[in-house]
Amino acid sequence: MDKLINAGYGNCINSGKVISVVSIDSAPSKRLVSMAKDAGKAIDATQGRKTKSVIVMDDGYVVLSALVPDTIAIRFNDNIK
Repeated sequence: MDKLINAGYGNCINSGKVISVVSIDSAPSKRLVSMAKDAGKAIDATQGRKTKSVIVMDDGYVVLSALVPDTIAIRFNDNIK
């Protein structure tokens, strides 16, 4: 059974659909976010804060989070035990 992971500020994501969690700092991740927004596949979970990580889902959706990737990774690893 898939579990929900807190992506920050009361937003949760399905752990079974996560492909990767990457930093927003690189040009390819910024391009990925731009393309997802154009396609209507971007989900903004930042609650108005600065985007620090991009969570790529297996269905093509991209979740923007205000948490750093390390924090999400720790939550992901703690949740799958």
